[in-house]
Amino acid sequence: MTGRRAGGSRSQQRPVLESPGGRWLLLIHQLPPKPDYFRVKIWRRLQRIGAVAIKNSVYVLPHTEQASEDFQWLRREIVAGGGEASVCQAAFVDGLSDGQIEALFRAQRDAEYAELARAAAEVGRESGNGGDRDSGELARLERRLAEIAALDHFGALGRRAAEAALTRARDRSKPARRPRTPAARPTRPAHGHTWVTRSGVHVDRIASAWLIRRFIDPKARFRFVASHDARTAPGELRFDMFEAEYTHEGDRCTFETLLARFGLTDAGLAVIGELVHDIDCKDGKFGRSETAGLERMVAGVVRRHAGDDARLERGAAVLDDLYEAFGGLGARV
Repeated sequence: MTGRRAGGSRSQQRPVLESPGGRWLLLIHQLPPKPDYFRVKIWRRLQRIGAVAIKNSVYVLPHTEQASEDFQWLRREIVAGGGEASVCQAAFVDGLSDGQIEALFRAQRDAEYAELARAAAEVGRESGNGGDRDSGELARLERRLAEIAALDHFGALGRRAAEAALTRARDRSKPARRPRTPAARPTRPAHGHTWVTRSGVHVDRIASAWLIRRFIDPKARFRFVASHDARTAPGELRFDMFEAEYTHEGDRCTFETLLARFGLTDAGLAVIGELVHDIDCKDGKFGRSETAGLERMVAGVVRRHAGDDARLERGAAVLDDLYEAFGGLGARV
């Protein structure tokens, strides 16, 4: 085993299956007996980064730059709290095999998927009115699915069952149809529309334009106007501006409105919608840890690029990567 220094991006990394020093990283630690809350805090941190215990006080992750950084931050926290910790790069030559360690990861993810599936089934049994409580709980489970999938390095089989359970819960939570009333369908504009919004685009308009072009209207064109200019030509659609066809509704930002109006229920998009909401609405409704990072990145895009088209292009690249990091679970429309 060899020591490993932290480094690299905070973005999600795929496991590195071949490495000169071994394909695994180990965190070997000893915590002080007190206080109890510190031990619980460290355990929760290990669960959050997806580490698996291979023996008492020894946790393993696939060797990636992200894992190295996660373990190094955790090591510093343990030492600052009065404990001892080391981070090592390892290759197992006896005892546990690589296949057995992979099986441990799959078992842990399967247990998390199974817990999520049970929760989704419970929501499905108790729902039926399509109320806000059902919607909120389903949104929480969608976020949890994205989080588990992001840590599912070795393809646990339980993911499919968890996704199916969420789909059933969503179907059961829809309001009952009234007799002789046609089933509502998400609005679907023909491809190739011109979408109009205010110039000087920032987070909600950048993210909404990305959502439109990637998931709603792949041939969309964008036109930017002054904030007081609400005029449009025939066939044009407005978004994120006064009296637009798609804009803030209730406490939703425009990105969230587009998700709802077009029936986009992808878990990764739901998470991005929460980040955009908190940045744009500034109400801290969701409080995700990634919000500040996206806010800084968008600020950098805006500061570096004065033109709206350039901001959309650079913002789209950021959001493509962010969507992949959240699992890229696929739009279910």
